[in-house]
Amino acid sequence: MRFKLRTEEHDERNIYLTGNFNSWNPKEEQYRLDQLDPENYSIEIKDEFLPELIEYKFTKGGWENVELDQYGNITPNRKINKSEAETSDVVKKWRLNWGPFKKEFFPIAEVISEAFYIPQLERHRKIWALLPYDYYVSGKSYPVLYLQDAQNLFNEGSDYGNWEIDKKLSLLTEYGRGDIIIIAIEHGSEDRIKEYIFDNDHIANGSEGKKYIRFITDTLKPFVDENYRTKKDRDNTGIGGSSLGALISIYSGFLYPEVYSKLLIFSPSLWVEPNNNFPMMNFRVPFDMKIYLYGGGKEGSKMVKRIHIFEEYLKQWEKKNLFDFEFRTSINPEGTHSEFYWSQEFPRAIEWLYYNSKENPVEVKSRQKINKN
Repeated sequence: MRFKLRTEEHDERNIYLTGNFNSWNPKEEQYRLDQLDPENYSIEIKDEFLPELIEYKFTKGGWENVELDQYGNITPNRKINKSEAETSDVVKKWRLNWGPFKKEFFPIAEVISEAFYIPQLERHRKIWALLPYDYYVSGKSYPVLYLQDAQNLFNEGSDYGNWEIDKKLSLLTEYGRGDIIIIAIEHGSEDRIKEYIFDNDHIANGSEGKKYIRFITDTLKPFVDENYRTKKDRDNTGIGGSSLGALISIYSGFLYPEVYSKLLIFSPSLWVEPNNNFPMMNFRVPFDMKIYLYGGGKEGSKMVKRIHIFEEYLKQWEKKNLFDFEFRTSINPEGTHSEFYWSQEFPRAIEWLYYNSKENPVEVKSRQKINKN
């Protein structure tokens, strides 16, 4: 089968074919197209590797760089019968690092409180809620994800950049996968390390992680459930963060599995627990838990190694019937310890944790019609 492609919007990125013949892997070298001239590409694939009805798309190396139509909208999967032997396609535009982002799908960012009282720590904290764009007209209830370090999640001008989760949620909404409430808790500045360290006074003198976890679980979650239309059960509740924020989220999930069933763990500071001595609760029936693990190959020599060791511990704990884990590990060889790479990973993590689907942008209709009322 010969696939021919013409695109006027060209740059230095390679173009790949992906589809139902390679589990929708968006960047597989054997499916990289040959460039014939600045605008034309092609690839030939042996029939034995293809199903009778081929579904496919073109990418420039990932779903963050997938093809778009001339208006910047998502495109349906292309389809062709193998018997036709050849196809010619045109791509008008390409995503670049997940963009462009449609303003009409941006979440509603609300400040829950400029100074939410934390009784466990006797201090106050700013807390945000990011609500689906149509929250106030939908009448629906939503799953919830609690995220640490709100200062670095979506606010422009933060010291280290930000995850741009508002933009990424608008993208997910465009694909029909943005129905989620994010509760973003600002870190405590000079108290951040103490609050995110569970019980290790060698790292943080007077570590306060136990109290911080109890605050989110016993105080903040009941408040959110009372004041927003949330799906309150554990199957619809997750917690996550990056670095030390990821570490305290691991503790939260392991200590309160009856509350959280999903963990978003980016570049966790596992050096604090090199022996993985996480406290484990014993339950008659082990809780199922989904864990999305991400790390960058350029975060230091031990980041990826520690993540893989942590994976092995997860498997051991499963054998002891402490938990029933389902985890996905994503390693970016080029990734550094930075908001930029966590931002890139965020849509993939949300989709896998909350939508239980492959990374294939399956057949969804572009959501262009919006009720302005």
